[in-house]
Parts: sequence; structure tokens; C-alpha cells
Amino acid sequence: MSQKVSTRGSGAKKGPQKYQNEFAYQHNKGSKTTKKILSTPIDGLCKRCTDQVAWRKQYRKYKPLSAPKKCVSCDQKNVKKAYHVLCDGCASAKGVCAKCMESSEVVDTSDQKTSEEILKEEQGLENKLAGMQERQRRTYLRKLERGEIEVADIPAAGSNSQSLDFSDSEFESGDESSSNDKE
Repeated sequence: MSQKVSTRGSGAKKGPQKYQNEFAYQHNKGSKTTKKILSTPIDGLCKRCTDQVAWRKQYRKYKPLSAPKKCVSCDQKNVKKAYHVLCDGCASAKGVCAKCMESSEVVDTSDQKTSEEILKEEQGLENKLAGMQERQRRTYLRKLERGEIEVADIPAAGSNSQSLDFSDSEFESGDESSSNDKE
């Protein structure tokens, strides 16, 4: 008995898509609408809907509302967030997702940092590192990557802090003994 193979209308077998993406989508860096879209928080939604809206933001498919929509529950124009069908008041009162209206657990993203906050932190870090010597700058960046220090631990550009040891004491002592042997 032969097995059925999934085919297209012409009888050709299905396979992977012909043209694979070679690189990820990149936003237009100077676009004001992109910055506005990325800075809007995703809240009042379940995990599935949060992922859907996040995908739309990531690939520039997100369209913000131009005017408030009518809430399905209270019939008032209170819905001010895109892809929501319930206003925040009705969704929180009913304990449901504001997009799919299912009573699954609503994800709280209020503690996550917005892109504006992240941008401010990066600028603050760059300002702190700008006044340092190259050796100190690289040491602080290396320690940040390892997780040994945090951005708040880095001293301001003007202060002379010797909190990190920049000396190569173990190498210097070994070099001195070898140089004494040569003399």
C-alpha cells in the first residue's frame, strides 16, 4: 500500500522555502515612528498575544491607533492601545487578556525597561567612559561583560578613582627576577 505524500497542485513535493532570509530585519534608525512604536509598552495581554504584538513591533508590522476604539464590553471609546479590544478598566475588572479576551494569565511587562531608558543608560555609560584612559576603559568594559561590576559602579569621568587594580604585579615581579638573573 502506498503512502500519501503532501504535494502542491502541480504534483511537486513540498520542501523548504526557496529563498531563505540571509540576514535579520533592521529598523530604519532615523525614523521617528519606529522609535515611537518601539517605546510603547506591551501590557494587559496574555503571553501569546504579547509575543504576537512583540513580533509585529520587531518586524515593523505594528500599526498604532490613530483614534481611540470602542470597547467591546462597555461600548465606550476607551481603547487607546493597538490590537486591544477591551479597555484597560474592563480587562482588569474581568481579569482577561485585552486582545483575545481569554482568562489566561496576563503578563506584566511594567518592570521591563523601555528602549528610551536603555538608550539613556548607554549614553550615560559612554559619557563615563569618555574621560578615561584607554586601558581603564577596556578594563571596565571587560569587567562589565563578565558581570563583576555594574554600570553604577563605574566612577564618573572627572573623578580619579583607583578602585580597580590596573597594575600587572604578578608579571612585573616575574620580569624583575628574570632581569636580575641576566645582569
